Amino acid sequence: MAGRSSRTAHSVAVLMGGPSAEHEVSLSSGRECANALRVAGYDVTEIVLQKARGQDLAGLLRDAAPDVVFNALHGRWGEDGCVQGLLEWLDLPYTHSGVLASALAMDKSRAKDAFRAAGLPVVESVIADACEVRRRHVIPPPYVVKPNDEGSSVGVYIVHDGANQPPDLSPDMPDRVMVETYAPGRELTTTVMGDRALDVTEILTEGWYDYAAKYTMGGSRHMIPAQIPDEIRAACLDLALRAHKALGCKGLTRTDFRWDEARGLAGLIILEVNTQPGMTPTSLAPEQAAHQGIDFPALMRWMVEDALCRS
Repeated sequence: MAGRSSRTAHSVAVLMGGPSAEHEVSLSSGRECANALRVAGYDVTEIVLQKARGQDLAGLLRDAAPDVVFNALHGRWGEDGCVQGLLEWLDLPYTHSGVLASALAMDKSRAKDAFRAAGLPVVESVIADACEVRRRHVIPPPYVVKPNDEGSSVGVYIVHDGANQPPDLSPDMPDRVMVETYAPGRELTTTVMGDRALDVTEILTEGWYDYAAKYTMGGSRHMIPAQIPDEIRAACLDLALRAHKALGCKGLTRTDFRWDEARGLAGLIILEVNTQPGMTPTSLAPEQAAHQGIDFPALMRWMVEDALCRS
């Protein structure tokens, strides 16, 4: 697979599915991306990975022999540096971030360390045993409990101010979890495309922006551009680009914020960076690109050609 002379991609393999908790979302993203890539003129092979491990992905990729791999996997294994390492070993150009940036972004604790080192605003947090979190408040309420290495608000618990009891975590939560100070305020997000921050969207929901709100039609409303002061909009664009760079990200990312407007600029904090944002009909990154005049097939083309240029 090494030694390509052409710098133009003609064939693209789209990876989707996989063993993580976000399997179904990945399938939706992958199919949408595959369809848009065909509209953009590419020869597309869809590679669907099952939830159970054991498929010969290297063999499937060798058979497909694509010019570029479009990684539409989400969550563990597909987004945490594992599949990126395989693609590096196969010498295949691929979309989104590389091994280290992917691993850092998926590990929320280490990502926060990188953000703090870059002077970016984050809330305080600790990593604790899940059994201890079930037994007592490990930090004063209000706080949030989440897996340290999952995305899409999978397994998130909010413990409100004044709560008498610690959270009754599900048995399928990992043995070690992140517990972080609850950040009140409005939900904002900014997409970074290469070296350019696109816009700021406000996410409006009836409650927490959880998995269902993200991926169910009507589960949330997106206000683009967000109706926020110019100072906050400029800060979101700046912080998203700085967070992207702090982790060493490439291609497309999306940075999520909470903004407590009562505190002004001091109330803006980074929640996390998504190295492989969702590409479903309700997803935020394609909406922001479209608002900037970049339709979905054009966005897919940019991602593929960007991946090839970086190889």
